[in-house]
Amino acid sequence: MTYEFLWFEGLPFPDFGFSSAVMKEACTKFVIKDEDTVMVSYPKSGTHWLIEILCLIHSKGDTKWIQSVPTWERSPWLETDLGHKLLNESERPRLLTSHLPFHLFPKSLFTSKAKVLYLMRNPKDVLVSGYYFWTTSNLTKKPESLEQYFKWFIQGNGICGDWKNHFTVAQAEAFHKVYQEKMAGFPKDLFPWE
Repeated sequence: MTYEFLWFEGLPFPDFGFSSAVMKEACTKFVIKDEDTVMVSYPKSGTHWLIEILCLIHSKGDTKWIQSVPTWERSPWLETDLGHKLLNESERPRLLTSHLPFHLFPKSLFTSKAKVLYLMRNPKDVLVSGYYFWTTSNLTKKPESLEQYFKWFIQGNGICGDWKNHFTVAQAEAFHKVYQEKMAGFPKDLFPWE
């Protein structure tokens, strides 16, 4: 069975495991707690790798939890039906994941003291990884070719919206400034920013 897209706030999301009602609730009413750790990324940017690393840190290197509990339960996706339910039922400090662009994120994030990690990946790698993932998955409409997927990606019709606009312009400029300050002592060819 192949699914189509669920359109929410003008952005396509997988139709399977997502609902407009839960996404609206997650975006408008979900409360991010001060002790939460929030991982945000565009799809196919290495999210699962980061979840594994953070779960190992959280469990102080003990792999029992990681080997016995699925990723989506250890760090649920805020905008999915199951993830939203699990996060609302959790009493302890939560690890949570999201592919939502920042303009759709719960407003409580911006007033909480939660730790936020934003994961970025080279867009060429995101494009290729996304293409191969979506052509082998039955979660949503499959691209007919790499060229078609490239057009979707460039036009901002990738899953969860536009890669280049996942940040707002102001957020991208602030990130750029901090990045330049933090990398000032490194050779420019090692970490290029211009």
